[in-house]
Amino acid sequence: MKIVVIGGTGLIGSKLVATLSASGHEVVAASPSKGVNTITGEGLAGALAGAGVVVDVSNAPSFDESVVTDFFRTSGTNLAAAEAKAGVRHHVALSIVGTDRVSDLGYFRAKVEQERLIARSGIPYTIVRATQFLEFLAGIADGHTDGDRVRLAPVQFQPIAADDVAAILAETALAPPLDGHIDIAGPDRGPFAEIIGRYLEAVGDRRTAVGDPAARYFGGSVTELSLVPTGPSRLGHIGLNDWLERSRMGG
Repeated sequence: MKIVVIGGTGLIGSKLVATLSASGHEVVAASPSKGVNTITGEGLAGALAGAGVVVDVSNAPSFDESVVTDFFRTSGTNLAAAEAKAGVRHHVALSIVGTDRVSDLGYFRAKVEQERLIARSGIPYTIVRATQFLEFLAGIADGHTDGDRVRLAPVQFQPIAADDVAAILAETALAPPLDGHIDIAGPDRGPFAEIIGRYLEAVGDRRTAVGDPAARYFGGSVTELSLVPTGPSRLGHIGLNDWLERSRMGG
């Protein structure tokens, strides 16, 4: 089967392309660097010709709300039209756990808009909502640093490894569409500051992670369960300690 991965050269996309290719499928890694641009439409029809499944793991070039919203709106509209013409039977998209629960965070609002476009497209679909990636822990810490402290909202946190995200996306792409969403997360859940603190200690970072009721999540207001699944979810296999060990080994 031919499967097109939009954003196929990024962190998740490259892993997904490798996984699906190893299973014997014809996989197209679609990205602007490969001549496929969902914003301008360049190369899109050719890439999708004969495809049964499209997996969209693309991301906007900026976190500015207007840029992100325009990116997902334009990309989603162009993808839906191209998929309809190509006869695509399943559209899979990567989204974020909590998109509909953090209403004052612009990036999350943009992802909600993307999900709405997918649901209205008429293409059978599955949306995979993931928690934050373990690969982003350093950036999360940096984004909440105040002097020698990392101030984090006192909420639950359950990050997932990129390898697990790619593996679940691959399985989802080969399964029947749900016309709905699934939540995925890592196996370790705990207080935000505790998990970030474990990461900082493991990498030899002397900053101290602390829970702070006044802290926000990249400017957004979050509550206890805003960033974790609140219903049925699929858990990855790679916990924080395993991921750290793999990282040290270069895996």
